[in-house]
Amino acid sequence: MKKLINSTSSVVDEMIEGIVATSDRLAMLAGARVVVRSDFAALRDAGKVALISGGGSGHEPAHAGYVGQGMLTAAVCGDVFTSPSTDAVLAAIRTVGGPAGVLLIVKNYTGDRLNFGLAAELARAEGLDVRMVVVADDVALAQASETAGRRGLAGTVLVHKIAGAAAEAGLSLGEVSLAAQQAIDHLATMGVGLSPCIVPAAGKPNFTLAEDEIEFGLGIHGEAGVTREPFTNASDIVQRLCARVFDSLRLAPGDPVALLINNLGATPAMEMAIVAREALDQAVRRGLVVDAIWVGSFLTAIEMAGCSITALKLRPTMLEALRTPTAAPAWPGAGAGAGVVRRVAAQQAVSVPDRGGATAGDPRIRASLQAVIGALVEAESYLTGLDQQVGDGDLGLNLARGAKAIEAELDNLAGQHPADLLRSLSAITRRTVGGTSGALYAAGLLRAATTLQARDVPDRYDWSRALGEGARAIAELGDARIGDRTMLDALLPAVAVLEAEAESPGDAGAWLDEAVSAARRGVRDSSATASRRGRSSYLGARVIGVPDPGAEAVVVWLQAIRHALG
Repeated sequence: MKKLINSTSSVVDEMIEGIVATSDRLAMLAGARVVVRSDFAALRDAGKVALISGGGSGHEPAHAGYVGQGMLTAAVCGDVFTSPSTDAVLAAIRTVGGPAGVLLIVKNYTGDRLNFGLAAELARAEGLDVRMVVVADDVALAQASETAGRRGLAGTVLVHKIAGAAAEAGLSLGEVSLAAQQAIDHLATMGVGLSPCIVPAAGKPNFTLAEDEIEFGLGIHGEAGVTREPFTNASDIVQRLCARVFDSLRLAPGDPVALLINNLGATPAMEMAIVAREALDQAVRRGLVVDAIWVGSFLTAIEMAGCSITALKLRPTMLEALRTPTAAPAWPGAGAGAGVVRRVAAQQAVSVPDRGGATAGDPRIRASLQAVIGALVEAESYLTGLDQQVGDGDLGLNLARGAKAIEAELDNLAGQHPADLLRSLSAITRRTVGGTSGALYAAGLLRAATTLQARDVPDRYDWSRALGEGARAIAELGDARIGDRTMLDALLPAVAVLEAEAESPGDAGAWLDEAVSAARRGVRDSSATASRRGRSSYLGARVIGVPDPGAEAVVVWLQAIRHALG
């Protein structure tokens, strides 16, 4: 792997610093991967709605490139192809949000919806007016009823622009939200990949393509598409993309549209111009009126070769909003440099003290934590390899990062009451484990903490009940069940054993052994089915036979706890 980086761990931070250093209109929050308008305080004081978007890095110039007057107020950047943490989103909301309120513009990926949604709930509890819209413009999945839903793709950029114009004009939060939703309702996008990309931390692509193969209907996270097909030529490929996009919007002759021809990262300008030519030809053949077209790199997948085509069926005021000037550096025609990285302080919420009456630390708890940490770090490569086959290749990296963060805090955690310990673990997980897993584990730990709140010295029944409640919280938040190829395929069977055996006399070791065995059986059974949740749901039958990495991770840490307890 040859990339112009210094280290895989510093890619996102150094990228953000470079973006901010080359614009005199941007700043970054100290201690957070958040890019903000340098004039956000004046915007807030003027009573204008703040717009926040974001997601995993690797999509540049999205999302930070669209921060500026007339577009976003702030962008929250996660690790590569990984949702930003709830805490990072919350820091952005607290910092730029004012009396006029905040609109979150989120792409339809489970991790983004969970982390932005949880941050919105926390912000509302603090008295901030926060709404959220979800972009789901991927028409490659329009007919898929058993997946995680249509993904948010490059059409999101047009939503940024339309909502940004509304906010800049001083419209209310309700009016800005309505403008964004109307754009979402009239968007359609489909992409094609000619090559995979390489996530820096993984060091290799998630899939391989022969010289005569392409991936149709892919997302923006380096994953494979809905189908793999023979390569033909630009005319045929664009005709197929346009047919799906135009048909999904039910476009008729005379309908006005805007087109966005998006480079996925490594397609030469020559080829992008040919794609644009073919897309315009398809529009003309249908009698459509193309009032606006943009060609370039708007929302990429690192260095993937390929493109996506977006159509927006124009409604009244949309074209005017799209043509309204903006200072966002990545929107065509904008840009200015000053060469200085500006940092601003993030607004903090009033801290809530921990509960009193903490009990002495139980050495078995520390031993279990150390065992889980070691097991997740050791399993990093294995879990990442599985995730590269059925997801975006970051699960092992994320869980290992979280484990190391917990390890660094072990001494500070010692002596906490179990409920407070689980809350602390939830907060650490929320901050350090990106994407869907971070939000789900954080939610499960938080629910488990609440379950143990009233117990001074929890027994094995209490711990089993806490794990069960945590698992049910994950199921509720993730809208998943056994058979969906998620962590629940291992977790729920293990919980069923633990809750059934908790009050029974007998050997605790045998009880835990049976829970681990139940988790393994759950993984095995789910491997024989297609996924209905997460990014692997977009791959259909292609995932059959590959264990779900999230479920395998549950086996890893559950088995580690079993060994630690003897």
